[in-house]
Amino acid sequence: MMTGYLAAKGIRASESRVGRALQTIHRPYHEMRCSGARNLNPIPYRAAYTGHKLHLDQNEKLGMFGVTHVLAIDGYSSKIMAYACMPVKNNLTIYEKVYRPAVINNGMWDQIRVDHGKEFFLTLFIQEILADHRLNTETPPYRQTQSTKNHTIERMWPEINNRVNYPLKEALVQLVDQELIDMDCNLTRYCVSNLICQLCHLGISRVVEAWNNHRIPGKGIPNQLAQGGSAKNISAALLPNGTEAADLYMDTLGSSLTRVSSFGMDPFTSEHEKATVEQLFSEKWPDIAVLLNNAVNKNFLPFKEALITLVTLTQRYS
Repeated sequence: MMTGYLAAKGIRASESRVGRALQTIHRPYHEMRCSGARNLNPIPYRAAYTGHKLHLDQNEKLGMFGVTHVLAIDGYSSKIMAYACMPVKNNLTIYEKVYRPAVINNGMWDQIRVDHGKEFFLTLFIQEILADHRLNTETPPYRQTQSTKNHTIERMWPEINNRVNYPLKEALVQLVDQELIDMDCNLTRYCVSNLICQLCHLGISRVVEAWNNHRIPGKGIPNQLAQGGSAKNISAALLPNGTEAADLYMDTLGSSLTRVSSFGMDPFTSEHEKATVEQLFSEKWPDIAVLLNNAVNKNFLPFKEALITLVTLTQRYS
């Protein structure tokens, strides 16, 4: 993964050289990796080409703090095609931020693979409407299975958990245990979710860069495998925005979808109040990447100070 991340930044280094450097720089991680068990999948899996199967799944390891991740990964190349972080899993957000851009940028997949969660209903509805625009129209446009059988994307979550979710969660749990933040307070919940979503989006973008540029033994590099894929291109005009898609869903099926999902309650009564807090926070913490960089390396103090500062400023100016 580190080799892939360096490649995404234009730095070419051999895996053996990078491996030796990582052993020296951070011994605890190296020892944990050496002692960890490999999660091998015994069930045969086949995707014949890019555009054959697109796997979507959600991660709620930080759900109690107002963050849910959703990824879309191509079954053949293993390239992550789209991702999003949101306060609470939401049909419109998943469709608008994950499925729609994946299709607009890469074409129609022959089949979408998801679990039985209700948060994918809008995505599956549009996939079925556009089923005739696929390359292979003989297969069902989507398939719902148990989460454990959506294994292609399940393998991504340990990478994201270790590099993003677990360090931030450890810091947040410490804040709760020390009673420095009150997660029963709607204002605090709103602030925590807002900041963590931004940090997680930054962290996942790094993981995606690294993953899409790293070499999978016996297979290749996802970015290269996905080049010139067989997904059938369609016009963006065929993919309505989230609100329009939800309206069509309701008119067709007679069921409504939650339009906006929030974590906590927005305490601001005007845009001026919100802009004031954002300005004051950015003056003290102009680059939030510093907070993530320290947190993933077990230095939680800057992140804790920033979160408490955000809560205090919001209480003062809202």
